[in-house]
Amino acid sequence: MNDPARESDPAFGPVPTAPSPAAPGESNAAAPGADPGVNSRTEPSARPAGRRARRWRPGSIGLAALTIAAIISLPILTVAAFLFQETDLMGHLAESLLPRYIANTVWMMIGVPAGTAVIGVGCAWLVTMCRFPGRLILEWALILPLAAPAYILAYVYSDFLQHSGPVQTAVREFMGWGPREGWFPNIRSLPGAIILFTLTLYPYVYLLARAAFLEQSVGVFEAARTLGCSAFAAFRRIALPLARPAIVTGVALALMETLADFGTVRHFGVQTFTTGIYRAYYSYGDPVAAAQLASMLLGFVALLLTVERLSRGKRGFQSTGAYKILPGYTLKGWRAVGAMAACAIPIALGFLIPGGLMVAMTIKAGNLFEARTAELVWNSASLALLAAVTAVLTAVILAYANRLDRSRLARGAVRFSGLGYAIPGSVIAVGLLIPLGAFDNALDGWMRDTFGLSTGLIFTGGLIGLIYAYLVRFMAVALQTVEAGLAKVTPNMDDAARTLGRGPLRTLRQVHAPILSTSLLTAALIVFVDVMKELPATLILRPFDFNTLAITAHNLASDERLTQSAAPSLMIVLVGLLPIVLLSRRIARARPGASAKYRRKRGAPRRPDALADPAE
Repeated sequence: MNDPARESDPAFGPVPTAPSPAAPGESNAAAPGADPGVNSRTEPSARPAGRRARRWRPGSIGLAALTIAAIISLPILTVAAFLFQETDLMGHLAESLLPRYIANTVWMMIGVPAGTAVIGVGCAWLVTMCRFPGRLILEWALILPLAAPAYILAYVYSDFLQHSGPVQTAVREFMGWGPREGWFPNIRSLPGAIILFTLTLYPYVYLLARAAFLEQSVGVFEAARTLGCSAFAAFRRIALPLARPAIVTGVALALMETLADFGTVRHFGVQTFTTGIYRAYYSYGDPVAAAQLASMLLGFVALLLTVERLSRGKRGFQSTGAYKILPGYTLKGWRAVGAMAACAIPIALGFLIPGGLMVAMTIKAGNLFEARTAELVWNSASLALLAAVTAVLTAVILAYANRLDRSRLARGAVRFSGLGYAIPGSVIAVGLLIPLGAFDNALDGWMRDTFGLSTGLIFTGGLIGLIYAYLVRFMAVALQTVEAGLAKVTPNMDDAARTLGRGPLRTLRQVHAPILSTSLLTAALIVFVDVMKELPATLILRPFDFNTLAITAHNLASDERLTQSAAPSLMIVLVGLLPIVLLSRRIARARPGASAKYRRKRGAPRRPDALADPAE
């Protein structure tokens, strides 16, 4: 017997019940396009009104999603509100530094995509379609540079390649030059920053390109070879066009991380919008100028996404669903050596060399096991854990609301909540400091006038504002992972749970949560590592006398104490290795086109057409 209280749940709509036997001449089949969450026995005349009411009057979870979207949009709206205000500082910046900001940003928008695309796509194709010694090791080792932020490599290579560093000293001694003789390229420059960004961010392109190559059918390549295409021609004319969306997505992620960086460009003395925002807010004390610079940087990101969308046009990118075992091209002689070198050089420059230098510098400084290091690890880990839990819980609410309420309003709110990853941390920080600072001052003034007490800075002086910024910045990472996990839960499971008397919340807790456990852990792990590495938002919004590993490494490197900065930098890299190892193991599982021997070695299913987990 159905519970009357559940028959008309005001928060989530009617509860589906088991259909009664159809009367003669009637049918229990739902109308085409009917919402599976609504009773199929609803009268046809009442359905349009009911669907309109469901679309524009979401339930409690839908309202929660709209509220979260409004909160997340606050930094963007704040930055946009100051765009057309007048400030004397902007006139000064427009005459002196703004052209340099624009020029350096444009050069990075050209150099980093080109470098990451060449390395990422080339290595992905080599380890996917070619067979050469060491391929199985290189295919997962190519992900390792992702564990080291670009600013960490900037600190390490600055010490290694500077005038008094071991490289230039050894070259001068070998050549018999004096201290002022010889010419060496300056690593602290715009080209040096582009190279370091490329070495640390190419794994974004590599991961997505390799997944796209693995999902392509071998049949189209066999057809191309029978038509006289060489291996390179088939790669250029077939594989690249089919993998274009994945490659462009990886390049866009790398470019967004480049535009959001602060530590590398600040340490190298490269003037960009991020350094300008920090200088305008803290050095000049002008939040309006900082917000206007943030708006310009946000415009660069919007322009990037718009150009990519327009360039795609109406073209579709789809491969066939029939997969065969990848035959692979066996490389021998100098071709095998060249493939090994092409894959090993990015790993060595992006991870092995800087990792070894950090270990040597840490041993030399002897500050890895100091009490201060333990305190920094605790501050960073606790802050990252709190942000990860908050982001995952919020992502569950948004994803579940999108699953229950299929209206355009709720769907748009969920999509808008995931735009924060495309916004640099400095923009989010400025967009939060202005409204939260005004609210703190208003609350403190009211408390003083009413009760004679001072509340101080609750949001901008504590961890609340910092967690808020992390939530805006990394919501997309958690949301996409949770949505991928929810895709594995079929609507029939929801209908069965509701038929048995389970409400939406109990269904989420008893049905969805066990299935989502892996996705939730993956999302929390990724957000945890991202927060550990985040520098600009932490630097701007951190409470007074609260330091993390990233801030300490940045401060020591800014004071040219590069050896002392090795210990916190090494700890950040070690923490980042955990999700990298887990990610490489997930990628090595069943993929379309992998060989049976490779699958058995990895413990994956023997079927060559097994599809990848959507959460991967």
